[in-house]
Parts: sequence; structure tokens; C-alpha cells
Amino acid sequence: MDIAEDGKQHLFTSGGGGALAERMGIEITEATAERVVGIMPVEGNTQPYGLLHGGASCVLAETLGSVGAVLHGQTVDRPFAVGVDINATHHKAARSGLVTGVAVPVHRGRAVATYEVVLTDESGDRVCTARITCLLRGA
Repeated sequence: MDIAEDGKQHLFTSGGGGALAERMGIEITEATAERVVGIMPVEGNTQPYGLLHGGASCVLAETLGSVGAVLHGQTVDRPFAVGVDINATHHKAARSGLVTGVAVPVHRGRAVATYEVVLTDESGDRVCTARITCLLRGA
């Protein structure tokens, strides 16, 4: 994912996360290397019991962390981010509404960037905590 300065508007209007994120209804509402925020509907992203699917939480987390990594990577001339590790702890089930994810950096180096992503439900309760590490590549 390469997000040039002039492409930031496209990031917001296109949903910002590629075809999978678009299919899942993810919308990025804020994006800087220091903080990326996005929302995703629970409806359509559930497992058979009607709960938010853990994989959907990981897709939201990876989308937000990757955008942050790309934005950081642009500052070190490595604007392409490739996810190499993700883990998630699911704290509480979400059954409806929107979940909001907030990604903040844990480490931003020249070759690797790691982001912690906290997902909350509409009540502000933590649903999931994830960590994603991206390898930064040059053009």
C-alpha cells in the first residue's frame, strides 16, 4: 500500500484498505503515522453465533496498522508495508453496531513498524486488542 500525500483524500473516499476492507465495510476516518482510526460494521462480519468474527477484528486491525506503517514508511523512504505478524486477544463479544479501531505505534524503525490496535464497541468497551508488525520496503 503506497499512500502519497496527494492520495490521502483517495484513502478516505475509497475506504482506504483495499478490496477486502471495502467488502467488510471498513472506513478510515483519521490517518497519520501517529494514529489511524477506522470503523467497521458488525453486521455482515459475524460468525455463525451472530458475534463479530475474530478474523474480522484482525482484518480491521491489520488494515489500520498497515496504513500507519505506510505513512511512517514514507518518512524513511520505504513506502511499502507488508504485514509479517499479527496477534489478537478478543476480550468481549460484539453483536451489533459498529466497532472502532485505533492504531498507535509501538515501534517505528527504518525497516519495521509495529502498531497496537484497540477495537471498541459503541459503548466504548474494549472488544479486541491486536498488535501488527509490518516490514517496510523501498520503491
